[in-house]
Amino acid sequence: MIYREFQDLRLSALGMGAMRLPVLDGEDSKIDEEAAEKMVDIAMESGINYYDTAWGYHGGNSELVMGKALKKYPRDSFYLADKFPGYDLSNMGKTEEIFEKQLKKCGVDYFDFYLFHNVCEMNIDAYLDEKYGTFDYLMKQKENGRIRHLGFSVHGSYDVMKRFMDRYGKYMEFCQVQLNYLDWDFQEAGKKVKLLEEYGIPVWVMEPLRGGKLASLDEADEAKLKKLRPDEDAVGWAFRYLQSIPSVKVILSGMSDEKQLRENIRIFAEDKPLNEAEMECLKGIAEEMVGKIALPCTACHYCTSHCPMGLDIPELLSLYNEHCFTGGGFIAPMALMAVPKEKQPSACIGCGSCESVCPQQIKIADAMADFAEKLGS
Repeated sequence: MIYREFQDLRLSALGMGAMRLPVLDGEDSKIDEEAAEKMVDIAMESGINYYDTAWGYHGGNSELVMGKALKKYPRDSFYLADKFPGYDLSNMGKTEEIFEKQLKKCGVDYFDFYLFHNVCEMNIDAYLDEKYGTFDYLMKQKENGRIRHLGFSVHGSYDVMKRFMDRYGKYMEFCQVQLNYLDWDFQEAGKKVKLLEEYGIPVWVMEPLRGGKLASLDEADEAKLKKLRPDEDAVGWAFRYLQSIPSVKVILSGMSDEKQLRENIRIFAEDKPLNEAEMECLKGIAEEMVGKIALPCTACHYCTSHCPMGLDIPELLSLYNEHCFTGGGFIAPMALMAVPKEKQPSACIGCGSCESVCPQQIKIADAMADFAEKLGS
């Protein structure tokens, strides 16, 4: 396992994200606890010492399952990260209540790492508003040792991120950014990394495979990469890219099964950063891919908990993207035949509740309306 130095700690470069744990019956809130626990055991045995969970993951059950899975190990043998769920504005002003519940759910007395979750356009004003006391409370917990290291995650624009850092940057010890070779330019991740470097803040990576979209490439792109590194697959390239960025300390991967976990562990057994020619090749591939992407949904499921119609928005957006990529076709209409009428794109009422919590800032209501029109429904 590759390790990175952070202050006086030695962190595994690969961290286990708990947003995409194995589930039962395809239901996001029903975690397969036995499978998840086995994955944690494998991770611990392989040298992974960083585990990342959050209040809203898997319908609130991720913290419980990760707490149980890690309970058998000495507390000083792993680092646990959790987050204040500011992606939901109804949580503002409830920092203490939520923090105390999180400690109990995870079965710990302190968090090694704690974050302001998902700083974005929707919540930046509330995060900066002193009346909610979010910053003051979290700083107090850090002083009391119940938070060892305080940071933030960001899905918002560069300007939003800069507003947050202008206020709190000198107090932040790390930042979690959506970073991969596709988003370096597409979501201005490179610009955000540069800002963090100016503040001396190390980078934690989320969505290294962009929700799995970088796990496989088309044949032409695969061939370009094989010429440069015959033994490296698409997943390996994505991770090697991140290993090549000096300020990156922890790369979080939301692994859904044992196979993915073992493959990632294999990749992180050694450090193989890319050279300049290899970086340029990936940049070219990314530019071509961006031109084909309809909507950058990563299936985080924040939207589903806010949809009054109970639509499976990530799945519908996935079908929408496929329909757009192929210019129609039969795949999306065939898949939707198994979906009840009240759960199809035409059932969207355009209320925008989902958009208020979407980390990718997708205009979901417009997409649903366009999808329904394309399907003639």
